[in-house]
Amino acid sequence: MKIQESAENYLETILILSQKKPHVRSIDIATELNFSKPSVSVAMKNLRSKDLIIMDEDGHIHLTPSGLAIAAKIYERHTLLSKLLVMLGVNEKTAIEDACRMEHVISEESFEAIKEHVASKMKQED
Repeated sequence: MKIQESAENYLETILILSQKKPHVRSIDIATELNFSKPSVSVAMKNLRSKDLIIMDEDGHIHLTPSGLAIAAKIYERHTLLSKLLVMLGVNEKTAIEDACRMEHVISEESFEAIKEHVASKMKQED
């Protein structure tokens, strides 16, 4: 399923917040992304309609298996691309910002090639 970059960012944010907090709510996402609560509410409604999240009766947001798969893929891309850019000498703040843009547009083929290259470099250094 192809979804918009903004939806990928929301899913990634939910994943990251769920690793830090026992419960994720819309206000947590709004605070993390510095977005208005109404904007986040609209986005959550859209993600629910695509069966990417569920919201329980307490307003806690959970990724569905398909939402988790997308979030994990984007987060892996973000993490690896950030690390690679830092390894190449890019300052961390710029690396994170650039990785955030790159993670949404890079092809699966290119990402897998980068991932294999980084893994082989790491093995050589061990």
